[in-house]
Amino acid sequence: MVNVSQRDGDGMTQGTTDSSDVRADEEESDTPFDPDATGVIPKLTFEPATSPSSEDADEDADADEGAGSPDEDDYPDTAATNPALRPQQPTVAPPSAAHPDARPESHPDTADTKPAATLAKPGPKAQSLASLVRPAPAGAPTAAPITGPTADPAPPSPTPAHETAAPSEGVPEPSQDLQQGPGAEPRGGVRARLGALVASAPRWLPVLLVVEGLVMYVLALKVPPGPLRGVDPADVDGLGLISALPATAFAAILIMIVSFFITVTQSTDRKFLLLFQIAAITFALHGAGALVADEPRFPTAYIHAGFVEFIGRTGESAINIDARMGWPGFFALFAFVTRAAGITDLTTILQWTPLLSNLLYLLPFVLILRQVVATTRARWFAALLFVLVQWIGQDYFSPQGFTFALYLAFVAILLRWFGRVEPRTKPIPAKGLRRLIGRLDAMTPGELANTGTFRADKLLMLVLLVALFVASVASHQITPFMMLGVVTAFLIFKRTTLTWALPFFLGMVVLAWISYMTVGFWASQIDTIFGSLGNILQNLRTNTGDRIEGADPAHALVLQSRLGILAVILCCAATGLFRRLRRGVFDRSALILLCVPVLALALQSYGGEIGLRIYMFALPGACLLAAYAFFPNLPADSEDVREETVPLRGRKVRFNPEVTKKVSLVLAACFAVLFAMAFLLARYGNEKFERVTSGEVAALHYVYDHDEPSARVLYLVPKEGPEVTPTLPWGERDVERVSFGTQARVFKDPTQIAEAVQKLKAQPRNSYLLVSRGQVSYLELNEGFPADWGERFRAALDKSPDLKRVFSNEDAALYTWKKFVRGTEIPEPNPYKGRGDPTSPWTPVGIGALGVTWAAFFGYEIIRLNGPNRAPRARRRLLFLAIPAFAVALAVIIERFIYIAQNS
Repeated sequence: MVNVSQRDGDGMTQGTTDSSDVRADEEESDTPFDPDATGVIPKLTFEPATSPSSEDADEDADADEGAGSPDEDDYPDTAATNPALRPQQPTVAPPSAAHPDARPESHPDTADTKPAATLAKPGPKAQSLASLVRPAPAGAPTAAPITGPTADPAPPSPTPAHETAAPSEGVPEPSQDLQQGPGAEPRGGVRARLGALVASAPRWLPVLLVVEGLVMYVLALKVPPGPLRGVDPADVDGLGLISALPATAFAAILIMIVSFFITVTQSTDRKFLLLFQIAAITFALHGAGALVADEPRFPTAYIHAGFVEFIGRTGESAINIDARMGWPGFFALFAFVTRAAGITDLTTILQWTPLLSNLLYLLPFVLILRQVVATTRARWFAALLFVLVQWIGQDYFSPQGFTFALYLAFVAILLRWFGRVEPRTKPIPAKGLRRLIGRLDAMTPGELANTGTFRADKLLMLVLLVALFVASVASHQITPFMMLGVVTAFLIFKRTTLTWALPFFLGMVVLAWISYMTVGFWASQIDTIFGSLGNILQNLRTNTGDRIEGADPAHALVLQSRLGILAVILCCAATGLFRRLRRGVFDRSALILLCVPVLALALQSYGGEIGLRIYMFALPGACLLAAYAFFPNLPADSEDVREETVPLRGRKVRFNPEVTKKVSLVLAACFAVLFAMAFLLARYGNEKFERVTSGEVAALHYVYDHDEPSARVLYLVPKEGPEVTPTLPWGERDVERVSFGTQARVFKDPTQIAEAVQKLKAQPRNSYLLVSRGQVSYLELNEGFPADWGERFRAALDKSPDLKRVFSNEDAALYTWKKFVRGTEIPEPNPYKGRGDPTSPWTPVGIGALGVTWAAFFGYEIIRLNGPNRAPRARRRLLFLAIPAFAVALAVIIERFIYIAQNS
């Protein structure tokens, strides 16, 4: 007796049946296979036939007739109509001998009452099963025939229990094995094994392909340069790293993408394999720089390592050294970790941070994808897109890369534990804008509702939500505003169960940090901070048009490809939104995640990089909507219904749905390959000057070894300005002693060195003019300097009678002033001064009001977790306390801005 699931008109009912009853198996075998299934694949299994007694046979026959069980003619997929399943006709007449394990006479309940007539003439159920059972092998032992109604039963067969299972498809018949010698190969055995291997290819082929692609990719990049292998840095040109990659690297990426799509087309959600495949593609794309370079790439990562070293050595931040030290949360965290672990060299951490950051981003993003109403294909393709189009390179060792992971976790918690999905109950207005809004509100929500969460879990997640926000506030300038914008938009569009107390609480945290903790940053540059506020067009031009004005044609193609990826992903997102709306689904959360970051254009240009930040924070929503452009259908309602849900809105189907599914899958694979190739061009297009060499690092180490009591480094720029960042690995150590704030202007004519020499002469003693490979490459690609400019410029400096070269290698050279008055070569001490922030008379009052505001708003939110109708009087009292305290705290913050700015 086994448990089976029997489907009838009312649903699924559980029951028990004899092993000879295979109605459930026959019904499952009749179910059509759907490649877009999200449930369980049916498995065709056949129970071994037995010879029931006359009473059991009559009961089974009556039960079959009463239940309306169809026979072979009702199932076109069974052996009666499918030649692949039709067995050979049995040669043994008695049905009891149709299988070597059939032992009807050993049944304890029918041993004394089995007539021979019932065995010779089985019931209709046994007859239908006879065609599905293999014939008895020649020479195999069979049960002794019963010649009369009083015959004694034969003794039980000594066949082991593990040999009583029904023969599976593809296994050679026992008769074939018995007819051959002991050492002979079974007839058809190799063919059967090959058939079974080919049939199981969907399970092992994706694993084999992704492992093969990984090994092939690593070998293609790490082996010494040669035909179709290795990377020679000398081959890198204006196109970046893609110009030096061997063809085998592209083939390896293609193999891994094909492996992903083979897995995603299967009807089961192989989560771990899909996640491993996406991680492998992430390793190939985002780990290419670490595999090729000898030193950590991206020069700005070195200054961040210097901040970590300073905080770990002194135990404090220094906003008067660098404004980024006003948000020291990220640096303080790594200073604590490195000191606790005894790490003194951050080179390995800097080198592999981009790859580790992108792998970390996948975890909360996959959690976000689990909260949307989408098919398995749409979810995993969105995860793949998230990896393929993130070319902006903000994932290096930096606060923005760290806080982006916090942002994704913040959004995941909002959707998973505080999500809200409520159907519209009000009637749709008759006309106007309200009718359009009402129709959108009446659509099927694109998010899953949060159900079954305990209050303790919600309380823990609320605390974690606040902790993530506070960590972002202390680490980065922009990320908290993105978080605050998302939670506010969720409240406006009714996609969270939280209340308006939370955004007021979080907003006051941001304002308090800026007002009280970053005074040294904004006290003397109010115009710089708020000068571009609201200037959307200027900020947009600074982040788009000004970035594609490259002098080198190949490098200009790189910059244009980045904007091309942005345009394509936005077009796909718009198409996905439209296709979902046609199916009656309104994805509010995805639209919020896409649109909220765009509002940051109204803040400021952020040094010309606000566009990059907007693109990074808009990626989750853009990738999700872009996946809907290819797979817009809804998932199955349950595991028992394996087909995708048809569109909800009544529209005439123009094309065959099966054909459109296949076309969508092919288009998605083609777009994935194109995005992967464009990623290599866009992400590593600046490799010629973003790649850091060992020679450049050695030159800076010479400065650090001679920076007592202070030192200064001049870097090359085509024009002087506050937003020009040094293109060299600066600030790795001794950030309080070595200054990188002086620029030396150079010209396209490498012999014009007078202005640079004069700038060096005006600096204090122990100042160095640094000429590096990265700076020269930047000038050649972005400013149109000649290809041999670097060599000729260094030759002109060598000929200058006023300069002395103190350090030189193939990648960098250091020059200083040649003649000093004896005894004055060492500069005067420039000790680091501690923090002394200005304040205002009302500051103590503001701090007290802040404490009351936070306590009242947070208490209100905790009480609200019990439900909308719990403790209304207590919540009302907290609001009466929080509102005036909030007003006082906000007034003091404004007073501090005005007072300190006027007295600085």
